[in-house]
Amino acid sequence: MIGTKRIRLTPVAEGGSVTQLELFFDLVLVFAFTMVTDLAAEETSAKNMLRAFLVLAVMWWLWIAYSWLGNVIRADEGFARVAMFVAMGGAFLAALSIPEAFHDLEGGWNGSLVFAIAYLIVRSVQVVMFWLASAEDPQLRSQVLRWAVGSLAIGTTLLVIATMASGTTQIGLWIAAIAGDYLWTLFAGSDWRLNSVTHFAERYGLIVIVALGESIVSIGIGVAGLPISWPIALGSMLGLAITGLLWWAYFDGAALSMEHELRQAEGAEQIKLATRSYTFWHFPMIVGIIGLSLGLKKVLYYVSGASQHTLKDALYGIPLFALYGGVVLFLIGLIGANHYATRTIGVARVITVAVLLALVPLAATLPALASMIILCATLGALITWETIQSAQPRYRTTPRTTETTGAAGIT
Repeated sequence: MIGTKRIRLTPVAEGGSVTQLELFFDLVLVFAFTMVTDLAAEETSAKNMLRAFLVLAVMWWLWIAYSWLGNVIRADEGFARVAMFVAMGGAFLAALSIPEAFHDLEGGWNGSLVFAIAYLIVRSVQVVMFWLASAEDPQLRSQVLRWAVGSLAIGTTLLVIATMASGTTQIGLWIAAIAGDYLWTLFAGSDWRLNSVTHFAERYGLIVIVALGESIVSIGIGVAGLPISWPIALGSMLGLAITGLLWWAYFDGAALSMEHELRQAEGAEQIKLATRSYTFWHFPMIVGIIGLSLGLKKVLYYVSGASQHTLKDALYGIPLFALYGGVVLFLIGLIGANHYATRTIGVARVITVAVLLALVPLAATLPALASMIILCATLGALITWETIQSAQPRYRTTPRTTETTGAAGIT
């Protein structure tokens, strides 16, 4: 036990798994991801895409804070349970105010300020809980203090200041807040604690599933209330297949090899691996999935018959780049995370990224549904190849000290 009888915190045991309360907390992220997709879909301009990206980066960092905290103390025991519910309330308020994160709507509170203050509350709760959790650990206490001073001063303060600005200045303050917070965390030290590798790897696997689930929700929302037809059925099944193939790419080997290497590492090297492979390299995967969600939503809008578009119309511009670029970004994140952990490069995945980028001009000339078929077929070919190649040496990993390459990055 950590703390007094009044404020009891239970350390996470080695081999501990994700608690039910943490899964409950992630439901807020499901809603937040949906709100980010809706924000991106409001206006398909580069400026609006940047805004959606920045909001997603903040919500990701919010979640990251509790992925590390939940690995030090059990989220569902003692005072930590109360703190988690307070943080969940703040996160939900932030998610509710995402549509007003940059533009305050008439009436009610200042939406931009609500977003910033809600984020500040969530981050402050995390700092307080880490401070309490490190009461008997001077090394962790020093790390928390060193990190919190810069992180709160840069990230949360600049977001609050941004509520008083507009246009390019506001976006610049957001970028400075996020970049400053990320970089400060990267260089603030590696004296954190990782009590359970099982919990940590499972936590990140679950957030990938949460994001993939949001992409499926986007498909459903896009055609909700419309009579079922063969274009809707085919488009929905293709969208489901694409998300399923991304699930396969992550969990069928890559996730296991990263967890294996994380388990083998020790001390500061383990913390660096957890920070780089999971905290940072998983973010492009989440961004990619949200981009894919936008693309899938637009394709279903095209083929549903509820718009001025017909089945012969091609997907173009930002929706097309979101569809293909989302998958590309997911694969790049997966390649990077797996490479940092295992020092291997998935050659087949690199080739797939190059092929998908080369296919974008062709997809822009084809009907939207055809572009989905090509994307699905390309991913299907990758997964088929990797499954065949890894049939025998399945789930074996390569030590981080060696440099090798393989079809799936797992040898």
